[in-house]
Amino acid sequence: MGEVELSCRAYVKMYLHACLYPRGSINGLLLSSSSAEGAVCVTDCVPLRHSHLPLALPTQVALTQVDAWCSQTQQRIVGYYQANACASDSSPTPCALKISDKIAEQFDGAVLLMLDGSKMPPDYRVPPIVMYERKDSRWILKDKHMIMLRQWEETRAIAAQMLEAGDHALLVDFDSHLDDITKDWTNQRLNAKIAELSSPPNGSI
Repeated sequence: MGEVELSCRAYVKMYLHACLYPRGSINGLLLSSSSAEGAVCVTDCVPLRHSHLPLALPTQVALTQVDAWCSQTQQRIVGYYQANACASDSSPTPCALKISDKIAEQFDGAVLLMLDGSKMPPDYRVPPIVMYERKDSRWILKDKHMIMLRQWEETRAIAAQMLEAGDHALLVDFDSHLDDITKDWTNQRLNAKIAELSSPPNGSI
């Protein structure tokens, strides 16, 4: 398996999703708009749920809608992310494995990313991620040297700045959209704010 690169937008949205629901489990889908050979470039994510993650029907509805949206926007689902309610537990749950298996059926290079709650404080210097890849029908830890978060310090600073400003309240996951369908699960407003913070003169991330 090749390198996996996480964009600033994808990381910041996962981080804010976990911060918005610090006492519960959250999950979402990893997207790519890149066709680079030999590497998976995660350019965005779609926050899915923050309650009762194993419930199959809402998750299936979300997967169907996200897949249709990806077809319209030249993107594809390339992985799955999850943060467990227990901060010290970053192990994939049966729910995480089941959804990741489903994604892997459609994309050979699929990845499973777990957020490590014990490394989530804004001043923590190491990316709070544990990544798995599928090999021989099993999910195994991916070599950390094959995981790229370019300009990590800038990305970390943007995540911390947005959290301090309360911007995590802008994030809409699919659960929130199902409660109020006027809420935008593609998070265009949040995307614009991340782009503004990560563009020159701050430097392109």
